[in-house]
Amino acid sequence: MLLRALIDVVFPATCAGCGRVLVRGERQVCMHCMAGLGTTDSAAMVDNATERRLIGQVPIEAAMSLYNYTKEGPARQLVHAMKFHGNARLCVMMGRQMGLELLHSGRFDDVDVLVPVPLHWLRKLQRGYNQSLLLCRGIAEVWPRPVVKDVVVRHRYTRQQSRQLGPQRGTNVEGAFSLKHGERLAGKHVLLVDDVLTTGATLGACAVALAQTEGVRISVATLCIA
Repeated sequence: MLLRALIDVVFPATCAGCGRVLVRGERQVCMHCMAGLGTTDSAAMVDNATERRLIGQVPIEAAMSLYNYTKEGPARQLVHAMKFHGNARLCVMMGRQMGLELLHSGRFDDVDVLVPVPLHWLRKLQRGYNQSLLLCRGIAEVWPRPVVKDVVVRHRYTRQQSRQLGPQRGTNVEGAFSLKHGERLAGKHVLLVDDVLTTGATLGACAVALAQTEGVRISVATLCIA
């Protein structure tokens, strides 16, 4: 306890959103940034912005995104901390926030399993973890569902989607995913989980692979929508 207190004094925990020193009771994100995130409330809404974004790309039952992702907003800083600055604990924490939203919405109650959008093994080696898998684990802590991580495989290394123009995003991930032991998902309602929805190209390509499974139904949850 004394050592922990000394470490906190010398290296105080700071907010992943704004960099301010966290005060007692705050974890990973300060209250100011949490308030600034603001939820979209899309989990409880039919025909929400996330579902409209995916129309024609993903055969979905329902979809939701928890926060809006903007260049100026705190969500951008949090996603960067998760993906590029090694903040694995933040991924799990944000997953718990998604889980609470799913729990209270009622629209996703018959989901059977959580499936993270996979990373290519090389990118996972560079990053140290798959942030979508950690989001799933956070979701499952408050909204208990099995997490199935090895059924959809990203077999082709692709350039980062954030660096591609809109039309290039679909080409970049086309055919990048394949199904492995898809029978494990036969007849199940799958919640496909990712961090940010932009054009929907990545989720669409992943869903194409998932849809090869007999009787599978697909819903989507992302932390943010751009």
